Amino acid sequence: MANKNIRTLSSRKELDDNLFENIANLSHKNASKEEFQKLAKNFLIDDSVVVGTASFYDFTRESNRNKKIHVCNGTACMVANTQDKLQKNIEKHFPSEEIGHAACVGHCHSNNAFMFDDKTYSTHSTKELKQIILKNVSSSAVENYYNIGCNTTPILTSKIENIETFYALAETFKKKPQQVIQEIKTSNLRGRGGAGFPFWFKLDAVIKEPSNSAQDDTQKYIVCNADEGDPGAYSDMYLLEHQPHKVLFGMYISGLTVGANTGVLYIRGEYPNSIRIISEAINELKEKNLIGDFKFKIIRGQGSYVCGEETALLNSIEGLRPEVRVRPPYPAQYGLFGKPTVLSNVETFANIHWILENGGNAYANLGTKQSTGTKLVSLDSFFNKPGIYEIEMGTDLHTIFHEYGNGLKSDIKAFQIGGPLGGIVPIHKIGALTLDFESLNQNGFLLGHASVVSIPKEFPMIQFLEHLLAFTADESCGKCYPCRIGSHRGMELLQKAQNEDYKVDKQLFNDLLETLEIGSLCALGGGVPLPIKNALQYFEEELKEYFS
Repeated sequence: MANKNIRTLSSRKELDDNLFENIANLSHKNASKEEFQKLAKNFLIDDSVVVGTASFYDFTRESNRNKKIHVCNGTACMVANTQDKLQKNIEKHFPSEEIGHAACVGHCHSNNAFMFDDKTYSTHSTKELKQIILKNVSSSAVENYYNIGCNTTPILTSKIENIETFYALAETFKKKPQQVIQEIKTSNLRGRGGAGFPFWFKLDAVIKEPSNSAQDDTQKYIVCNADEGDPGAYSDMYLLEHQPHKVLFGMYISGLTVGANTGVLYIRGEYPNSIRIISEAINELKEKNLIGDFKFKIIRGQGSYVCGEETALLNSIEGLRPEVRVRPPYPAQYGLFGKPTVLSNVETFANIHWILENGGNAYANLGTKQSTGTKLVSLDSFFNKPGIYEIEMGTDLHTIFHEYGNGLKSDIKAFQIGGPLGGIVPIHKIGALTLDFESLNQNGFLLGHASVVSIPKEFPMIQFLEHLLAFTADESCGKCYPCRIGSHRGMELLQKAQNEDYKVDKQLFNDLLETLEIGSLCALGGGVPLPIKNALQYFEEELKEYFS
């Protein structure tokens, strides 16, 4: 009930005077305690709400406010073994208290990654690093370059020739909401954030809620989850920066369909360039008057992986601590500020224009029966041609890795596919798997964002598992104890096994994984057992010295 009351107070000023943005702004200018108290009073909420939110995020908590540069500690950079050297070089220019970390800045294709002066970089020499810090480097010298390709009909990677023509499609469907829903239902577009939930169902659920009309002033929202920061995945970054209008159109037509006049993009703070480009695209729409009275609002994330979970993201926008909500009710009934909300991820929205332009059947004819269409795949720096590839669902992984990634630069023993909660796939299984929800799920893995992080032969699997549990412990929202405590205990057990004369009791460890899997409220705690179980199954010989 307390959260509902605070949510109602936060919503009074809606998005124009947003509580979360106010908290972030005060944090970044290292405001006094009195200024935070004044903000709380302004919103008629208790000081503890503001303090609780400000103390949660990497970029707003008091201990981190003096950080001037953030080194990426994502999985792809970790296995590439580039960050220790980078950290030491950065320490030549900044005292340690001014150096922070970022969970992933989307440079998984090049590593040596960090964020500085509201930009992200990959540097490969001390000279280049020095030039960046002295702000004496051209933008072209640090361009975030990666390969882009496609093996089928390009849906997400095709070029938009004319913006006006592109948005004119909305007029065809403006007053045909059921036709929009039917085309998307026929296409069988499933959520590209990892869960694979049918997107049409979200539209259908929200359209059935009271509409924004003269008789009923119920507000509805379209929310784009651009905070799914899986280390190893930079497909969202590609779409936000190279295909912003595909994302924005998908949100706009979704709004016209369900009766929502506001679209919110929650973009992770680790993607500053994405925020700038999306903002420019929104301004272009306003200048050309292509979306009528529909409004877009960008909310900048402040460094929290759990905000990729949809209900934690909604709480974050509202200025609450981004803790996972118990469901039901679902966002379609009780979403942003307690209003009906269509919430989906970047890649899902980006597919909608093509489906409506070409028809749901055309989309359904690509891929497999259950996993239709295409999927963006992120290949990391261990591939000879790292980059983003639009691949037709059902394509075998061996083809993707060798024909598009052009093979591997070094000996690899496994891949983590689908982010930190994705399965660990031993290299010998690649030939038997295809890019779709079913193939990976049935074999005990996960599609997720279809990000691929390569695990080198020499990288100890026990360290990789420790990293996954440490990541979960660090990013847990803390609401449920299986995730909050269990991830820490798992991390401690693996650390003790590596550093002391100690073997982990396998039954105890399995019980811990089961508690995480069954007892956690969301996929963060509930998902991390999957890759650990994969590793225990396929790398038993390597790991046996640590378990009894």
